[in-house]
Amino acid sequence: MNASLKRAQPAPEQLLIDAEADDEQVQQQPVQLNRPWLLLLGLVLVALNLRPALSSMAPLLSQVSESLDLSAAQAGLLTTLPVLCLGLFAPLAPVLARRLGSERVVLLILLTLAAGIALRSSLGSFGVFAGSLLAGASIGVIGVLLPGIVKRDFARHAGTMTGVYTMALCLGAAMAAGATVPLSQKLGDSWQLGLGFWVVPALVAALFWLPQAKQGHGTHQVAYRVRGLLRDPLAWQVTLYMGLQSSLAYIVFGWLPSILIGRGLTPTQAGLVLSGSVIVQLLSSLSAPWLATRGKDQRLAIVLVMLLTLAGLFGCLYAPLAGLWGWAVVLGLGQGGTFALALTLIVLRSRDAHVAANLSGMAQGVGYTLASMGPFAVGLVHDITGGWNAVGWIFGIVGLAAIVAGLGAGRARHVQVVSERV
Repeated sequence: MNASLKRAQPAPEQLLIDAEADDEQVQQQPVQLNRPWLLLLGLVLVALNLRPALSSMAPLLSQVSESLDLSAAQAGLLTTLPVLCLGLFAPLAPVLARRLGSERVVLLILLTLAAGIALRSSLGSFGVFAGSLLAGASIGVIGVLLPGIVKRDFARHAGTMTGVYTMALCLGAAMAAGATVPLSQKLGDSWQLGLGFWVVPALVAALFWLPQAKQGHGTHQVAYRVRGLLRDPLAWQVTLYMGLQSSLAYIVFGWLPSILIGRGLTPTQAGLVLSGSVIVQLLSSLSAPWLATRGKDQRLAIVLVMLLTLAGLFGCLYAPLAGLWGWAVVLGLGQGGTFALALTLIVLRSRDAHVAANLSGMAQGVGYTLASMGPFAVGLVHDITGGWNAVGWIFGIVGLAAIVAGLGAGRARHVQVVSERV
């Protein structure tokens, strides 16, 4: 049993799921990197852009809602749309990659991301909602493809690159959460310009990614398929855990600054608290998978990180403001661990890379669609009650449901599916 468990423990590079793992040509194709430093820089710049469109809106949400005369439910929809698109458009990524090549798709979608950010800052209410939808769809596609590119092109250093990739994600989210309000104030006290600023790093990333698109690996044909995933209870438990923990994460991205502003903080202070909490996530996101694979299964680790998350959420919502930064740190440690464990479970519950790629697609596609309901529910409850106290019930219900799903997903088993060549 111990030997089996040791074989099941994932190396850091295994947490980078290749969306094209079903493609035999991709797996066997040798990679020749002429300028690896340029690829590395491009990957970091692209990863930096996968969260600002999500975390930049939250500190300005009250100002945007007041300017556009949005209700709390409409503001909740505004925070829900990007997350919903993460799930709905994630399955599109492998399809596009097989036809155009991953590198070209990333370049194309970076441009649509920039367009979504720009649209969000113009054309009033229509632009805000349409731009959020386009930005979320773009992030959903790139977020599926980028880990596979990292794993393929830096196979010998994939463990290190996992850390670099994770760091870039956290840094991008933290920068946008902390800098958007000060930027809007510097740019004429305009929320449109504050949100629109994030089109600049997206275009810079596209510029540095252009050389990779010119020497892409071409189109591919599917060589494997996995049958029975949707009928497997364990696959659904992994998916539900991914979706429920993501729901809490995107509630934080979408609503935590508004909650803190309601408690008396300025928008700048609220954005900095969110930024600090996201930075702390880096510590637990890198350490939690390693710690979780030291035991016989992951159930205890799942319960611990989710309890930390709930403690941080309740602390930010109800505890005295004097201890707010401490609760923000607890929240960051919890949420960094919950997300990293969700990725780890995909690897541990899969017998091979083909199953992992398909389980990852299911967990992201269905999971993120489920996750989008959390931010919408917060806006709806706030609209009905006129305050934030009742939001604690959402935290508790979603957190407890995540623990229940995690207790099933954390068992040392594999999904019972058939992986076959076609």
